[in-house]
Amino acid sequence: MKVEAMTNTTINVDGMTCAHCVNAVTEELSKINGVTSVNIDLHEGEVSPVHITSDNEISDAEITAAVEEAGYTIVPA
Repeated sequence: MKVEAMTNTTINVDGMTCAHCVNAVTEELSKINGVTSVNIDLHEGEVSPVHITSDNEISDAEITAAVEEAGYTIVPA
């Protein structure tokens, strides 16, 4: 039996204010190949931590593109 290691990534996203924002970012990030879950700790109007779990490494470029497609910006940690 092969056990695959899960990868956890946390980013900070600016500009989310409501559940619709959370859904938009979650939907775009979930489209990335290998992403198994997205959990967002919404801080309305502030920077919100986004926790991404995947079953393989995903690139910063893929994550950035998905967040920008949803209409938001990643804030460097």
